[in-house]
Amino acid sequence: MANITKKIGLSLGADICWHICFEELLKQLDLKLALDGNTVSFESSRVEIEPFDLRKSCNYDVVIDRLTHWYHISREWIKTEILTNDLYVFNNPWSLQSMEKQTTYAAMMRLGFPVPETWMIPPKRYEDSGDLQPTLRRYAKLFDLGEIGDRIGYPLYMKPYDGGAWVGVTGIHNRQELLNAYESSGTRVMNLQKGVEPNDAFVRCVGLGPQFRMVNYDPGAPLHDRYRMDHDFLPQDQAQQLHDMTMVINAFFGWDFNSCEGLRQEGTWYPIDFANACPDSQVTSLHYHFPWLIKANLRWSIFCAATDRAMKTNLNWQAYFTIADQDMPFEEKMAAYVGLARGHFNVDEFESFCATHLSELDEVAHEFFASDVVREAIREKVTALYPEREIDTFVDLFWERIQQWRRVEGPGL
Repeated sequence: MANITKKIGLSLGADICWHICFEELLKQLDLKLALDGNTVSFESSRVEIEPFDLRKSCNYDVVIDRLTHWYHISREWIKTEILTNDLYVFNNPWSLQSMEKQTTYAAMMRLGFPVPETWMIPPKRYEDSGDLQPTLRRYAKLFDLGEIGDRIGYPLYMKPYDGGAWVGVTGIHNRQELLNAYESSGTRVMNLQKGVEPNDAFVRCVGLGPQFRMVNYDPGAPLHDRYRMDHDFLPQDQAQQLHDMTMVINAFFGWDFNSCEGLRQEGTWYPIDFANACPDSQVTSLHYHFPWLIKANLRWSIFCAATDRAMKTNLNWQAYFTIADQDMPFEEKMAAYVGLARGHFNVDEFESFCATHLSELDEVAHEFFASDVVREAIREKVTALYPEREIDTFVDLFWERIQQWRRVEGPGL
């Protein structure tokens, strides 16, 4: 029997709060698991940015990546470690690098998901290059943007094909607004997408491995109120539809951590945004839902490290397309997709592992989120975001919402 320490790396950018709680809660769990005749423990550390030797061995078994979707040297380090040392990372860096909104819309349309009607339009302006003008003169076809808008129907949304965080998204209600928005879009390549209006629900489903949380979402509210604290706000069948949709999307693209935004109209969920490379993890926006995220991160990273989960460097979509091309109702196709997704995430093995080895997590987390460590982590994050006169008010607000989570979702509740 050997004593083995599995190492979890945290690849961080401007993150302030979540990793403090992750690190401390992992320490408090103090896991020593009997696995395959060995005693396995776990520790975490923050990944440092430095020059690296492509042949150097890796210090980590799993890395939770919050940086490489925009910081390239870290992305290339992670890709190198996957290729040379079998590092497991979430999320898959190749998928993140190549899969933007446009691609995800097209893929899920192929599977039969009810993605709203979507067009891509050329940019209004271009960065000049030597080949640009000859290319445009020969091949760029003039088009009537107003006619495209009329064909899609209003309201519609113009949004960057590769964007996020609602940057550059414009709601459009008529032809003139469309022309004005396009005139202001600069060099960005844009999608036009039909609005799902009226709708009676806007839900963000957060997926981390095979764990999912439905959040009633209000994009028009201030940041600290967008994630609502509603409970049981969806019928079970509706929640299951969005759960399954998110699981299939994440498995299809090889994403361990992603969120799917869905709008409900007449009982149908329309996925409108489901390519989120770095889902929100901060207490100042998640507040009540923040402890769920920390626990989910711990479960999945510990499971992946303990079981030596293999990184899938290639995405094999043919099994999904084979189902998509069959002549059968979408509900049956969806059930088949879910079967593939459950296999991808090893759902049964994961649930058994958690029941056997992580049964104390809920109790330990319940006590931890009443601690001074959590309150100070909240204060550190709030201090970085809010003016001095508002710091105490928002520290108290987020602290109280976490205590509400403890009262409502504590062990046995």
